[in-house]
Amino acid sequence: MSSGSGGFPLVEKAGLQMGLPRAVLWDMDGTLIDSEELHWASWRETMAIEGIAITREQFFSTFGQRNDSILPQWLGAAATPERMEKIANAKEESYRNLVRKNGVSPLPGVTGWLQRLHRGWLQAIASAAPRANIEVVLDALSAAHFFQGIVSAEDVHRGKPDPEVYLTAASRVGAAPGRCIVVEDAAAGIEGARNAGMKSIGVSHNGKHLPADIVVQSLDLLDSDAFDKLLRNRGGAVENG
Repeated sequence: MSSGSGGFPLVEKAGLQMGLPRAVLWDMDGTLIDSEELHWASWRETMAIEGIAITREQFFSTFGQRNDSILPQWLGAAATPERMEKIANAKEESYRNLVRKNGVSPLPGVTGWLQRLHRGWLQAIASAAPRANIEVVLDALSAAHFFQGIVSAEDVHRGKPDPEVYLTAASRVGAAPGRCIVVEDAAAGIEGARNAGMKSIGVSHNGKHLPADIVVQSLDLLDSDAFDKLLRNRGGAVENG
């Protein structure tokens, strides 16, 4: 069996092309980990220091967006570049401190899939989070060795649903868009995957509809051959689990 530069097997199962790298591109927040409460706590504390009280509903409506998209909604005319940078830096440092202090756990099924995919797929993080956040999370999970690429907020100019983050991640691991599968928990991310010409698996924790090719409430409910089948099957969406 031949392998790529990272030691990954390139011979795939029946029906798939041989010798072409294939990749899984992971969103992080809400997909690899449940970071919602940590982000809520850090945003609430940081905005309170600025004299602004945000509601949980405001937080939920922006969760997963880039900071430069969130802060103009909360600051209005006071959203100068300097103030936004100051607040964003303080919020992210607060978040990282919470991760270091409290730790973070992978969502159900994540560890098993990272290990299984490590034996035949390239993997990358494709996230709107700052790189320092991604690194502290991977360190907390002891999972950095599973990933051959990281694309963070600093690496792209446009947030999801723009496909830039996925196309950049695919390029970094050397996989064609048509050979990539995106794992996401947000509709904007699923739309971005489609815009990139990639298949997607949606993780809908609350059962909310996601326009992905496969949708599960939890990754531990995903069929064992789900990723292989997605590259073979060019048909419509599937509800799984």
